[in-house]
Amino acid sequence: MSILAVIPARWASTRLPQKVLRMIGDKTMIQRVYEKVRACSGIDDVVIAVDNALVAECVESFGAKFMFTSIDHQSGTDRCAEVIRSQKDCSYVINVQGDEPFINPKTIEILIDLLKSRKARIVSLMNPIQNADEIHNPNIVKVVVNNSNEALYFSRAAIPYQRGVELKEFSINSSTYKHQGIYGFEVDALLEVSKLAPGKLELLEKLEQLRWLENGYKIQMGISEFPTMGIDTEEDLEKARRIVGA
Repeated sequence: MSILAVIPARWASTRLPQKVLRMIGDKTMIQRVYEKVRACSGIDDVVIAVDNALVAECVESFGAKFMFTSIDHQSGTDRCAEVIRSQKDCSYVINVQGDEPFINPKTIEILIDLLKSRKARIVSLMNPIQNADEIHNPNIVKVVVNNSNEALYFSRAAIPYQRGVELKEFSINSSTYKHQGIYGFEVDALLEVSKLAPGKLELLEKLEQLRWLENGYKIQMGISEFPTMGIDTEEDLEKARRIVGA
């Protein structure tokens, strides 16, 4: 059973244009993501899904495999599905976002173990929130789960709501988790969800995983102790550069 990691590398990102080619120290963001994924022992192969010749040229320069995908895709999952349709003998797909340059390879291994447990056909990860400011940050997606760690809802808002507490005074508790934007799929499940129409909740929150929940798919969540940092804004990029000393 082979495991393929796909890294969607979208050129026309909205909040931070051309972010996958932005430099963090002496490497582009997409190269840093690729090297982290490649370091995971459980991955059999890695493909970067590109939609622009400049990104392809960059990827080729550091020796990674890539595949051109449609510029019309609205999500990384759709881009992954296009890649997987061209692959043979692949059982599982790991979708690693192209803006996660600090993802720990051990995080990916946790996801792979969860996927192989067959608790669900779609799996993802969450981290305990450590900073109260993150609760109110709409760029940090929160997730609530049931007693089996199956996702109940994802939101950019502060969830779960803390009744009787002023919104600005919401505090960290045992139910406050942030979603780590990495997914594992059984191949058939990926192909199925890529055919679904956008859902009402998804369109409101701009979170594609809500489409799957709205259509009855279970998302099994695992807990990762390895925090990561997605790069969505210029401020995030500057913080990343400070981390690597650039």
